[in-house]
Parts: sequence; structure tokens; C-alpha cells
Amino acid sequence: MYTKEQVAKTIDHAVLKPDMTDADLKIHAEKCKKMSVYSMCVKPCDIKAAVELLKDSDVKVSCTLSFPHGADATEVKAFQAKKAIDDGVDEIDMVMNIGKFLSGDYDYVLTDIKAVVDVAHQHGILVKVIQESCYLSLEQVAKACEIAYEAGADFVKTSTGFAAGSATPEIVQVMVDTVGDKMKIKPSGGIRDWKTAVAYLEQGADRLGIGSTEAVLNGAEAEGNY
Repeated sequence: MYTKEQVAKTIDHAVLKPDMTDADLKIHAEKCKKMSVYSMCVKPCDIKAAVELLKDSDVKVSCTLSFPHGADATEVKAFQAKKAIDDGVDEIDMVMNIGKFLSGDYDYVLTDIKAVVDVAHQHGILVKVIQESCYLSLEQVAKACEIAYEAGADFVKTSTGFAAGSATPEIVQVMVDTVGDKMKIKPSGGIRDWKTAVAYLEQGADRLGIGSTEAVLNGAEAEGNY
């Protein structure tokens, strides 16, 4: 049995929609403080503002990197990581290069993730690798987990929330079975009610990516995809 407070402390509250404004960021920062979530996950351009808005709270600031396709050059991703850290971020959610992975260029994907991990870990910053699992078979999900682990990442994460699919119990189970004993796991996308959130935690997830946090914590269904 999970309490509302326990679930809140597993949530990275997503403030990532492209039309979200500075005013929205302030509103969501207040919500994050009120709900006592683990972190507020923001776009890179919003890190500095989020740090300032949350400075008198326990809520951490996480950010996306190379979002949502993972298609930036490796050198650019490494620079983005350094910039995010300089701006005050606590954790980085990077997108795996999906096209390179599906091309079978696993060495590229490994090097790409490791470039971000190396920068982040120098500063004690955790890295989550977003697979965008809806594009992958379950066998490919397992392979992507193995690459993320080999690259030194801290978390594997299912989804950006902006592709056609989202987290599923089947995908999360593959993650748990493949790297659950040595990495942390973050389902993201499509978690819009309390039952779903708790089910993922019971399955072995460590963190949840949620946009409809209020509805989830209040035990109500939320509308929309994220």
C-alpha cells in the first residue's frame, strides 16, 4: 500500500509541452512544491528559472536533453549536458538516438550515451536514457537497456510522452528483468491515474514521469496523453 506522499516522491513532474510559457512554469513550480514531488522536469531553456522558482523547496530540477528524437550530434549532446549542469540541473533525461539504434549502430548509441554520462557524472548528476520504447520490439528494449548500462547511465526510461506510444507493463517488465538489479527504471507517458502509477511502482519502477500529477495523486483520471 502506497501513500500519496510516497508516490509523490517518485514523480518527475513534466513541464515539457512546446506551448508552455514562463507563466505556466511558475504555476507548475508552485504545484510541485505543494505536491512535494521529487522533481520538476523542464526544457533546457527553463532550467535557470526552475532552479530559482524551486530554491526554497526540496523539489529537484530535472531536464530533457536532445528531446524528443535524440538526433543531435554526440558533441552537441555533451555540450547540452554541460550547459544544463552549469544552469543548475540535478538530473538529465537524455533521448537515445533512436534512428541509430534501429539502424543497428550500437557502437554509436553507446558512445553517444557515454558522452553525456561522462560529463554528468563528473558533477554528480544522474542520467536517465529515454528509449522511446514504442518504436522498439521487446527484444530491442532489452538491448537498449544493456547499452545504457554499459554506457554508465543511471536510469532507463520508456518514453518522451510525445511519440505514438507510452509506457506499458510489458515494456517495464523487460526493463526490470534486464537491468532492474543494477539500474533504476522510469516509466513515462500515459500514466494518468493512481492505479497505473502504483502498478508500475509495484512492478519495480523507481521513478515515474507524469504530467497529470494532480489527477494521479488525487486518485482521479486525467485527460490527455501526458
